[in-house]
Amino acid sequence: MASARRAVTTRRTRPATRPPEGTPAPAELARQARSVLADAVRIARWAAVERGPAAARSVPEARQRAAAALDLTPEKVRAGWDRARLAGLIEMHGDAARPGWRLHAWDRDDMAVLRGWVALFDAWSLAHPAPADVAPTAVAEVVEAVPQVLSLLQLSAGPVATETLLDLLQQRVAELREERCEVPPATTEPAKAEPAKAEPAKAEPAGTAAGEVPVSALLDWSLEGLASVGALTLDRGQATLTPLGNWAVWVKLEQICVAAQSPAGNIEQSAEDMLRGCARLTPGPARAEYRAWIAARTVAGAVGELLGVARGEDALLRGLAFEALRVVGAPAEAEVRAAAGEPSLRPYALLWLAEYDGADPEDAADVLTREEATWLWVDTAAAVADHGEPQLLLRHLDSAVQGTVPALIEEVRAGGHPRTVQVLVALAAAHPDPALAKAVRRAAFQVHTGGV
Repeated sequence: MASARRAVTTRRTRPATRPPEGTPAPAELARQARSVLADAVRIARWAAVERGPAAARSVPEARQRAAAALDLTPEKVRAGWDRARLAGLIEMHGDAARPGWRLHAWDRDDMAVLRGWVALFDAWSLAHPAPADVAPTAVAEVVEAVPQVLSLLQLSAGPVATETLLDLLQQRVAELREERCEVPPATTEPAKAEPAKAEPAKAEPAGTAAGEVPVSALLDWSLEGLASVGALTLDRGQATLTPLGNWAVWVKLEQICVAAQSPAGNIEQSAEDMLRGCARLTPGPARAEYRAWIAARTVAGAVGELLGVARGEDALLRGLAFEALRVVGAPAEAEVRAAAGEPSLRPYALLWLAEYDGADPEDAADVLTREEATWLWVDTAAAVADHGEPQLLLRHLDSAVQGTVPALIEEVRAGGHPRTVQVLVALAAAHPDPALAKAVRRAAFQVHTGGV
C-alpha cells in the first residue's frame, strides 16, 4: 500500500498550509461552535425523539411543545430549528425529522462540529432572512459580494469601520452589475437629496420600490446575519471577525487555492468518494478522515460500504478500504473474517486479521502463502499502474517475494489475477532492460491469448 499511496501523493504540488498565527486549536474552535449551536443541538435531539411535526397536530403546536420541553421561547425554537437544518443536525424525510449524520458525531468529533458550523456560516443569509420589502436581486448581489467583505476583515486581523466595509461592498456590487452588463438607471431620474458619497446606491436595481433600498441597509443586514451565526462581532460602528469567523474565512480562501486537492467534505461523501478524497493524504491525516467518516454512521453501515468498495475494480480503493477498516477495529472483525473467503479480498483480510491479532505490520505478510502474496503484489501493481508513474512500478518490483523478474513473471502468470495482462504490459513499458521488457511483453501476450 505504501507503493500505491505514493502513486497519488507524489502528485501533490502544494504543501499544506497552517492557519493564521493566533488561530485557536481545533478543539477550542469546536467548543466555540458547539456554544453557537447549543440551542440547535437541543432542538435537534428533541426532534429526533418526537419525529417532527407528525407527532403533533400542527407545526405551531410542535414548536410550542418544544418550547415547553426545552424552556425556550417559540422564537428561539424557530431559529434553532432553522439552524439545526442548515447545519446538518436534522434531516427532513417527508414530515418527519430524523437526526442528521453530524448529530451522531457531535459529542465526539470536533471536525464534524466545525463542518456543521461552516455549513451554517455558508447559509447565513438563510438563517437571517432579508427584510421582506427588499428585491431578491438586490439581496443576491449583496450575498455574492459579502465574501470580499469577509476577506478584508480577515486580512485586517482586527476591527474594521463599517464605512470602509460599505465602500468595498458598493464597489463590489457595481462590479458584479458591470460583469452582467447591467445598465445603471438613467441620469434623467429625479435627483435625490442624498450626500455625494451615497451615489453608488444609484446602481441599485430599478423598477420597484424594493430595489431602492440602499446598499448601506443591506450591509447592516449582512453584518447582523454573520454576527447571528457567530462569525463576527459588532461594536460602535466596527466589525471584527470572531476566531471562528477568522478560521472559516481562511478555510474558504484555502479551498479556492487548492480546490482540486482539498479533502474538505470527504466525511459527507459516499465511501468510494471519501476514499478517493483521502488517497492524496498521508496516512495520519487519512486516518483522521476515516475516523470522522465512520463516526458519522452506524458501524455496520460503514463496514458494509467499505467492503462494497473493496469488491470493486479499483485496486487502490481496495487497499484504502482496508486501511479505513483498521480504524473500525473489533466491530469489523466478523465481516472481515467472512471477506477472507473471497479471493479478491483474501490477502487484504488476512493482513487485517493478523494486525488485529497483534502482529507487527511489517511481519503481517508472513501469514500469506506465496500465491496470496503474489496476488497482492499484482493487485497493488495495478493500483500503481492506474494512478502512478512508471518509476513507481519499477520500485514496486523490490517488494515482490520472488528474487528475479523471470521468477516473478512465471508466478504472476499462474496466479490468475484479472489485471495480470495490464500489469505486465505496464511493467514492460517501464522497464529499462530491453531483454526483460521483451520477456514481460511476451508473457503478457501469452496470458492474453491463453497460451502457456
